[in-house]
Amino acid sequence: MNKDVRLTAWVRGRVQGVGFRWFTRANALEIGGIAGFALNLDDGRVQVVAEGPRENCHRLLEWLRSDDTPGRVEGVTEIWGTPRGGYAGFEVR
Repeated sequence: MNKDVRLTAWVRGRVQGVGFRWFTRANALEIGGIAGFALNLDDGRVQVVAEGPRENCHRLLEWLRSDDTPGRVEGVTEIWGTPRGGYAGFEVR
């Protein structure tokens, strides 16, 4: 059963000022079924919160770790949890 999950990922590297959040949103919309946001953090990382079917969130995480992202990803740390809801689509914050 592909139940809904909450993925929170912290992406480090050269990921601010390169369109990273916009491309993350575009990718989430292309995968479909994912709600959440991408947010620049003060320490230079980008935080990505995605809620939706486990398989879809895994696909987004795989993209975050791939060579297809803008900038340069040096690492991604993630935690999985239970969806909290309250998101109307996927937004850039």
